[in-house]
Amino acid sequence: MASGKLVLIDGHSLAYRAFHALPQEMSAPSGEPTNATFGFMQMLLTVLEQERPDYVIVTFDKGPSFRVAKYEAYKAHREKMPEEMRQQMERIRELVEAFGFPIVELDDYEADDLLGTLAKQAAEQGLDVVIVTGDRDALQLVDEHITVLTSGRRFSDTIRYALDDVREKYGLEPKQLIDLKALMGDRSDNIPGVRGVG
Repeated sequence: MASGKLVLIDGHSLAYRAFHALPQEMSAPSGEPTNATFGFMQMLLTVLEQERPDYVIVTFDKGPSFRVAKYEAYKAHREKMPEEMRQQMERIRELVEAFGFPIVELDDYEADDLLGTLAKQAAEQGLDVVIVTGDRDALQLVDEHITVLTSGRRFSDTIRYALDDVREKYGLEPKQLIDLKALMGDRSDNIPGVRGVG
């Protein structure tokens, strides 16, 4: 059995959060946009300082999700990634690599799919896991060894969800959030839910 703390970072989620939270006029002397890169770096340094992890892994989306093949309308309403952000994604990856943190990505899977798998595997090995993401779908993973750190309303705010926090907020066990989401639907992913319920 392993020991220590693993921080799992949803790279795409944090990059989007940074891009939309900071002025898009931010740029390097060359004119290269830098708001997402700068914001991602700020968040990463804050997490490292607060959590003092033994291990860090960053996940990224890679191509369309397998869900699109099952449901064509999945996320169909979302706008494409802005070009100013797309230009910064490679810089963000370079930043992660400069820290020496592994990047995990896989065709057909989203970053949060990988976070879920890695979190469960690590917890089974005895590690304490902190998932850093803006996606509250990750709350379904919370247990005695897995907590979720998600962004609040402001860029600098974070909310930590441990097992009792999820129970208090939703009145449910984390695993039951899957059924709740299925019934209610999810506008952000363009999932309709059960008519008359959501």
